[in-house]
Amino acid sequence: MRLKTSAAAIGIAAALLLTSCSSGDGSAAGPDGDGAALTIAKPDGAIATESNNPWVGDSSGLKLGYINAILEPVAFVNTLDPTAEVRPWLASEITWSDDYTSVALTARDGVTWNDGTEFTAEDIEFTYSLLKDTPALDTAALGMTDVTRDGDTVTVTFESSMYVKQDKVLHKFIVPKHVWEGVADPTTETNLEPVGTGPYTLSQFTTQSVELTARDDYWGGDLAVPTLYYVSYNDNTALTTALASGDADWAQAFIPNIQSAYLDKDPEHNVYWAPAGLGIDTMFVNTETKPFDDLAFRTAVNMVIDRDKHRTIAREGGVPALTSVTGLPTPVGDSYISEAYDGVSYTVDVDGAREVLADAGYTWDGDTLVDPDGTPVTFELTVPQGWNDYVTGISLIADSVKTLGVEATVSTPDSDSWWDAKGNGDFQAILHWTDTGATPYDLYSDVMDGRWLKPLGEAADFNFGRFDNAEATAALDTYATATDDAARTAALETVQRIFVEQVPTMPIGTRPSIGEYNTRSYVGWPSDEDPYASPDPTVPSAVLVLTELEPAE
Repeated sequence: MRLKTSAAAIGIAAALLLTSCSSGDGSAAGPDGDGAALTIAKPDGAIATESNNPWVGDSSGLKLGYINAILEPVAFVNTLDPTAEVRPWLASEITWSDDYTSVALTARDGVTWNDGTEFTAEDIEFTYSLLKDTPALDTAALGMTDVTRDGDTVTVTFESSMYVKQDKVLHKFIVPKHVWEGVADPTTETNLEPVGTGPYTLSQFTTQSVELTARDDYWGGDLAVPTLYYVSYNDNTALTTALASGDADWAQAFIPNIQSAYLDKDPEHNVYWAPAGLGIDTMFVNTETKPFDDLAFRTAVNMVIDRDKHRTIAREGGVPALTSVTGLPTPVGDSYISEAYDGVSYTVDVDGAREVLADAGYTWDGDTLVDPDGTPVTFELTVPQGWNDYVTGISLIADSVKTLGVEATVSTPDSDSWWDAKGNGDFQAILHWTDTGATPYDLYSDVMDGRWLKPLGEAADFNFGRFDNAEATAALDTYATATDDAARTAALETVQRIFVEQVPTMPIGTRPSIGEYNTRSYVGWPSDEDPYASPDPTVPSAVLVLTELEPAE
């Protein structure tokens, strides 16, 4: 039974929760005294409104991440290890067609919803049909054309190959047909009594914390952790304090001075793990306006950026190095790097960059770089105020381009203004991230795909720099739709050649999956030795972690 908490009791309940849900010494007990509770934290402040909608991005369930313990997908793709086999979950079998334009999903036997109703293939059929018929929920633009069921097997068909979107297809939460078929508008439904197949049920919600209780009839077996508390601290400082003291057990957050602020507080148990996926932080530049409309200038800037300094100073050494000129993080991207660029790494080459500029007609007036039109070269770097690692990052880039005689100013507008300017192309250079997927497609598509192109002044979802290259767009399309590995390999070689030679963007650093956790009460966490899932508690694979945890000895 779910506990309803009155508004008057919220402050008291939250205060008690922050001091009692974890003791800091691994001794906090669950409701039956059979194990420690686990506190999962974020620095988002009070969550004003409850919503457990699994598709609306600003719902409390998605923001705090607790929906991942209630609802489950049909399977998991390990985005940290492209060689790993897909892990069946609510589907016992997953079979893709040769061209990846359809997938057959066989419903797992023996699964029940947390209200006691049997889970069947009809639930899978209903969920994908709902996504197909409600475009606003299909945020990954899967382009489903048909959903059919034959006994226990559901077949989902797509407009084009889903080779590069396998994770996005399989990671969709499955919802109960007997609940959601009565929902008038799934885009606004708050789903206050969430029914799921997952290992936990929602037992209490307040604006600062959420309690989940382990099921005793979970299809996946017994659970080590009896109670989960999802707590939202006011800011990163408060979250760091909670992690260091043991009041919080698991989080995804960038922590300044992580060694002294967190790891050194309990070296035996506190863990920080940041495995690289196939996504990066990169400097998008406006290729339609000066000075970045000139390939020679883009090339020269790319040659003087110090990625290692960015890693050690802006990211405080807490992320893997970005070395390959293809922009792909290693080792996760090693198998995708074309032969032409195998082992070719970024280096800082000021003399080489100045030579590139001189050959292109640039000159120097004293220490100031002058373009072929006779204009001193300057540009502005912008990121939102408060994004400390990004602010430091653009300051380091500004220092780097001084070696070319370029004055780069640093601006930190409010996030809303920056966001609008980014989409509309009203900038010269910004730091931003690329998506992470099961293949390099997302990284390269985000920065150079013509399907994202918008005129300056119209909001773009990606390719903010308006890089326009028909060959790159065609190669990306071929990579996404090819039906054999040879064609995909050839297409990716073309994509990487254009990326390296045309410099549509300047990769700055890896964008790993970040996680902090402690081993005082539980072991079995993902790690370098066993990278079975992301350490981020706010993504669907968090349920894998929750089902793998075991009591510490």
